[in-house]
Amino acid sequence: MTTTVPDTVESLLTSEPLMAHLATCVEDRPHVAPVWYLYEDNVVELVTGGKKLANIRENPRVALSIQKDIDGQAQWMVSLLGTATVVDDQAAFRAANRRINDKYDANEDAYEENTLVRISISTVNFQTY
Repeated sequence: MTTTVPDTVESLLTSEPLMAHLATCVEDRPHVAPVWYLYEDNVVELVTGGKKLANIRENPRVALSIQKDIDGQAQWMVSLLGTATVVDDQAAFRAANRRINDKYDANEDAYEENTLVRISISTVNFQTY
């Protein structure tokens, strides 16, 4: 494990639009859900709402897991631990939401009801196969 994101991992995280799994925890109960994300400069941005957002507001310690598979065979995996910050700024939200939707080839205004969350990465674990 490392505390900075190595160049190799940055390349994996930005290589293609893969799904991340966001893990939050409140009252010793874990909650994991798939999310779209952007990675840049040791920060992950995502837009979310509902239980994920409520959990982050109560406990900002989160984990993300991203894995690339080909025909069911794992090619690589990245696990990130960090601290999430809810960004209640509409201009920042709109800019991030458009970048994320562009990455995943979605309508640029999709998910307008969500909120921007930025995760500062503190621990990185990765494996290539």
